[in-house]
Amino acid sequence: MAKIYYVYILSSQRRVLYIGMTSNIGQRVFQHKTHAFGGFTAKYNVTILVYFERHGSVMTAIRREKEMKAWRREEKIKLIESVNPKWIDLSYGWYQRHRYQPDAKEAQRAASLKMSS
Repeated sequence: MAKIYYVYILSSQRRVLYIGMTSNIGQRVFQHKTHAFGGFTAKYNVTILVYFERHGSVMTAIRREKEMKAWRREEKIKLIESVNPKWIDLSYGWYQRHRYQPDAKEAQRAASLKMSS
């Protein structure tokens, strides 16, 4: 199975933009949302996934990321709004626990009870 690479744009509520590249977009967006990296995205609370595209080659993704980073802000906004005019968070719901899904403590307790039976 071929590996997929993503070039993505995150935004803050005030529309500060960040462009990045990853092979695991779910994990990377979660890291940004939890401020796991510190740095720019944590400082400016840049956590809203507003755009992403897929690439089949790491080199293609890196080239595209560099190309997009070199663009003027207006070009980046035009790209985002071409597919996401309301700037909604495209990762909405990715990390929400289902209301019937036990939390980590409940799951761990249930597993230990099961093992002791």
